[in-house]
Amino acid sequence: MTTEIIDIADLDCIFLSYDEPKKDEFWIKIQNMVPWAQRVDGVKGSDAAHKAAAETSGTERFVLIDGDNIPDPEFFNLQLKLDDSNRDHVFRWKARNHINGLMYGNGGLSCWTKEFALNMQTHENTDGRDETVVEFCFDPKYQAMHDCYSTTYPNGSPFQAWRAGFREGVKMCLDRGKKPSLQEFEQKIHARNYDNLCIWQSVGRDVDNGWWAIYGARLGTYFAMLRDWDYRNVQNFDHLKTLWNSFSQDTDEASVALGETLKRKLNLPIVELASEQSKFFKYHYTKSQRNLGTTVSEMQVIRAQERW
Repeated sequence: MTTEIIDIADLDCIFLSYDEPKKDEFWIKIQNMVPWAQRVDGVKGSDAAHKAAAETSGTERFVLIDGDNIPDPEFFNLQLKLDDSNRDHVFRWKARNHINGLMYGNGGLSCWTKEFALNMQTHENTDGRDETVVEFCFDPKYQAMHDCYSTTYPNGSPFQAWRAGFREGVKMCLDRGKKPSLQEFEQKIHARNYDNLCIWQSVGRDVDNGWWAIYGARLGTYFAMLRDWDYRNVQNFDHLKTLWNSFSQDTDEASVALGETLKRKLNLPIVELASEQSKFFKYHYTKSQRNLGTTVSEMQVIRAQERW
């Protein structure tokens, strides 16, 4: 098996922004950290935006930075170890979520091949399969990686925080992109997604707009599981903006009341964590992460743990 070592600094780096409130501020930081970075801004639709990033890149493999993400500077001093098992795969590393401390692929750095991005059919360009309507991640060549190399800040405004929570509140309920029935809800959701769902709906009142993310996550789950609402609209930002207008004047009391409904009807073990409690959770939760190497996948770690 032929092994190829690639310096990440030799890859094109694309900063992909849309409507993030601090995207211009973050772009300045990215340019200072990664002087060769390029920017794609304002392209509507997740599939179209990723294709635009691929077309911008001059290298076949490129690094993608979301518009609300700040990488760890040391990431660009690392290398990728490619072989026949992963040479044409997409890598998505974890990000630390500034709102709730979660560390998983949401908002994290990614490394794509132009071929993969230009040929995929997802989100607004879906081929109709459940797996492609709201996600990229179910393609066998799309790998969730174990290491964490950045921080995502989806709380630049009340709307951004609410939308981030709402989207995860929907997506964490799905079974490979498909909505389960109420009877299947607890059994069908992947255990890690279930944990993440509960954390989104409990942690974050210690940061600006954090309670909006909590409320958004609760509303996302409520709309997906307890309302006659097409969950596929979660990828339609225009629809989400219209939906936001119905809730933008609410207070945290509405979030607390909705939490009680979700606990009663879906048996979700969510709690109302105050600011200091949220800080305590995040401090200890992040201590669990240990980086193992840029091309170590989350599945490899899980399988190794199962053997032990």
